[in-house]
Amino acid sequence: MLETYLRWQRTRMLNICAGLSAEQLALRPVPPSTLSLLGLIRHLAKVEWIWFRQRVAGENVPALHGGPGSQTDFQEGQVADAPREVEALMEEWQRADDAVAELPLDHTFSFRDETWSLRMVYLHMIGEYACHNGHADLIREQIDGVTGR
Repeated sequence: MLETYLRWQRTRMLNICAGLSAEQLALRPVPPSTLSLLGLIRHLAKVEWIWFRQRVAGENVPALHGGPGSQTDFQEGQVADAPREVEALMEEWQRADDAVAELPLDHTFSFRDETWSLRMVYLHMIGEYACHNGHADLIREQIDGVTGR
């Protein structure tokens, strides 16, 4: 159930962005916020990378978009890279799923002196997507008036 609901949240982000040009994905239409759909796409790829691959699976993979705490995922997206960034997000979904495929939901790891389970990471990621999908809905509405995707 957790995997299915996360998959739905993931897909919702792409549905919100569907049909937009690279230029529209890079727009920051809600001043003073600097959020863009492209920034959200890059950010979600980074958190998938961090939570599933680095933290849960313990893979020794280099940081993506500056790693934890960095804002380069939001700040450095380029219009020309937008199609590749969407592909990279979908590829990261597969890599994240593969990294934890054989682990039980009660698999644990330590993070900031706390014990986390894979189950908790799924809940965390569902919340992460739900929050950012809300942001994406508002940004999309500002770009072309489309809502409820």
